[in-house]
Amino acid sequence: MLPEILPRPAPITNDEYLARRRALMAALPADSAVLLPGASLVTRSRDSEFPFRQDSDFHYLTGFPEPDALLVLLPGRPEGESVLFCQDRNPLMEAWTGIRLGAEGAVREHAVDQAFENAERDERLEAMLDGRRTLYLPLDSPEAMAIAEEVRSALAARVRQGASPPAALADVAPLLHEARLIKSEAELALLRHAARISARAHVRAMRTARPGLAEYHLQAELEHEFRWQGGSGPAYASIVGGGANACVLHYIENRAPLRDGDLVLIDAGAEFDLYAGDITRTFPVNGRFSEAQRALYALVLGVQERAVAAIAPGVTLAELHEGVVRGLTEGLIGLGLLEGEVQARIDDESYRRFYLHSTSHWLGLDVHDVGGYRQAGEPRSLVPGMVLTVEPGLYVPADEDIPAAFRGIGIRIEDDVVVTAGGHEVLTAGVPKGIDEIEALMAAE
Repeated sequence: MLPEILPRPAPITNDEYLARRRALMAALPADSAVLLPGASLVTRSRDSEFPFRQDSDFHYLTGFPEPDALLVLLPGRPEGESVLFCQDRNPLMEAWTGIRLGAEGAVREHAVDQAFENAERDERLEAMLDGRRTLYLPLDSPEAMAIAEEVRSALAARVRQGASPPAALADVAPLLHEARLIKSEAELALLRHAARISARAHVRAMRTARPGLAEYHLQAELEHEFRWQGGSGPAYASIVGGGANACVLHYIENRAPLRDGDLVLIDAGAEFDLYAGDITRTFPVNGRFSEAQRALYALVLGVQERAVAAIAPGVTLAELHEGVVRGLTEGLIGLGLLEGEVQARIDDESYRRFYLHSTSHWLGLDVHDVGGYRQAGEPRSLVPGMVLTVEPGLYVPADEDIPAAFRGIGIRIEDDVVVTAGGHEVLTAGVPKGIDEIEALMAAE
């Protein structure tokens, strides 16, 4: 019998993409324009490429799935405010790599006002941008900057003939990224689905784990579930760290054997329609926590659960992190891994020997999603529609001054959480994190 296949949520509609473009243009001066390139294929080895993944900002405004495209937004233009340049139709290339939408298909399928193939781009761009005072573009994109400078130079050469090149370049990222920070209901549906797939994959890995397997065996179980449920694969490089490998925050080798008596930390999430899941769970390879593992795990779990419970409109990520640091520091002193008063160990940052990272990050089209963490120099308050992770951890070095039972233990517990009007919604509750729950799941046939 085949495993269950989850029903797919609805994709983002063209009406929503159109509304996003209009909202961006409404925030710009009337004599401005936006240039936003999509992603290109990246060579993996000689004549083969990595699987294509569209640029997140470009996807947010278009949903267009092909490489080497350019979006131009022209507020107030009578012929159409949104113009897409895309790959030329080419029967020979399409026989190798698949049908391209072309200009007609882009208008038909993605509801832009006009589309042209890339062969026409240079000539048409000059006419479109003539007289536009400010070009908004991602200033950190070499491709966008090159396009803008080429157009400005071409128009500057024709000033005596009446051309008017753009006078200024401005960064489109702050406006676009603030919009992306607050998720729509359609986006939340995709994030819930990515989280559900990710949770099923973690449960599958827990059920599979046993001494004698390797880290990559659990990675295979995770990523099989991602693809089985229609995801494009992992949203980021899957981390499967057994034993002391769990103390390496971005460990991705995933080659070591899983040993009896060790914990294994898995940080992995599915990508679905470009939206990311991001879950971390830590559990015993043999299905039973040792006394020292149980004590450290209970500390991290208690701190993580309190942080999740605190999420509500008006709270800041800084407040969540401060609570986590205090809770972990108190626990480390209680376990004898730190000495002295709690506030003193916070002030001198002694806790950072065991806890090196922040508690939360935004989640969305990127696993570390865009949007500022501060406003007017102050930590920003949470509002409904924000999606964040909560992921405290402890990473105990194998040093001689550490009690032997704790050496080399790494623990992180991470959930994805939506801020709601009444508090929060945990998207990743489908994978257990309680000690008894984990042991029961791993003991079940």
